[in-house]
Amino acid sequence: MGEHTLRAGETVSANAIFQQPWWLEALAPGRWDEATVERAGGLAARLPYVERGWPRMRVLTMPPLTQTLGPWLEHADASPPRAVGHEHDLLAELEAALPPAVAFVQQFSPTVLNALPFHWAGYRMEIRYTYRLGLSAEPELWEGLRSNIRREIRKARRQVEIREGLGLDRFYDVWAMTFARQRLPPPVSLADLERLDRACAAHDARAMLFACDEAGRVHAVTYVVWDHNGAFNLLGGADPSLRSSGASSLLMWESIVRARAVTDVFDFEGSMIESVERFFRAFGGRQTPYLKVTRGSPAAQRVLGVRGRLRRQAARRRA
Repeated sequence: MGEHTLRAGETVSANAIFQQPWWLEALAPGRWDEATVERAGGLAARLPYVERGWPRMRVLTMPPLTQTLGPWLEHADASPPRAVGHEHDLLAELEAALPPAVAFVQQFSPTVLNALPFHWAGYRMEIRYTYRLGLSAEPELWEGLRSNIRREIRKARRQVEIREGLGLDRFYDVWAMTFARQRLPPPVSLADLERLDRACAAHDARAMLFACDEAGRVHAVTYVVWDHNGAFNLLGGADPSLRSSGASSLLMWESIVRARAVTDVFDFEGSMIESVERFFRAFGGRQTPYLKVTRGSPAAQRVLGVRGRLRRQAARRRA
């Protein structure tokens, strides 16, 4: 791979935390790069990507635990027609600057819904959905919850308390239980998560929360990351034998309330699985589209299709 123009620990303009060099290096060390476009001596657009496979079968994709990647574009202070034309030019140059690959698979940020130059270059665009919640005053957020979620939160408060500082090992053990229940491996190893946690902690960009009862049992866990663009519901899991306590609903609510101190948007990170969508929707967020942009040879598409099915199975852990 080529030399990075950005250092791994650097913080740059981005649509979301997932585009930061330090995030990419934590989850894909030495395997990420980016296409860039400059205007007037400054950075006007960038498109990070992760390389997988060997050179003749290179795939450009995203790191694990990364909801969206895609392009960042500078804002054009111009009339709508000129602004869109400016976006078209930057996107076309980014696509042309990508290295040769048998496949490209990325999900763009909900703030970037223009991918027409990729479509014109032969890429496929697919609409996907997340839920995003504007972080208003706490009483207003509470009123926006469905009544069953409020009941779950009240029930959980009688049984558990929210704690921090119990350690990543314990978090991982509880998180992995939801995969073990479905006979699936966790999508990343403890070592991978430790590397990400160190990076997030260094940038004051995460909360790791535990719902514990008086006996010290951990009912559920959640891991939320954030920057000024938004907070993201990254990881969540529960002890299958303790799922009836309502702890997962309480943790989600606590994550939303805490995120108000650092940003003004909470992203529930996808909702394409029916049971997951139903749970996320109950917290009052707005259904928000984002683009999955792909391109690949028939053979590559078959391989990626298998991987996609495995990821969808893993996503059902929250069901």
